Amino acid sequence: MKKNGWRALTEIGFIIFLFYSNLLMGEFSRSGMGHGKGLTWAIHDIFSEANFAIAVIAALIGYLVVEFLRKRL
Repeated sequence: MKKNGWRALTEIGFIIFLFYSNLLMGEFSRSGMGHGKGLTWAIHDIFSEANFAIAVIAALIGYLVVEFLRKRL
């Protein structure tokens, strides 16, 4: 059980990392405000309670889907 817990935590953490990476890249795209306001502003803008809640919920759903498919196939 301990091994499965670490694996779940690692996979969920990686999904959250990808979520925040995508948000940060979006701040520096053509339509984002990161170009004008800088990296510090962009990081401060993406780390909000709402974004964290979305990241955790998406990571849990993603983990459950991957586990379901892993057991199914």
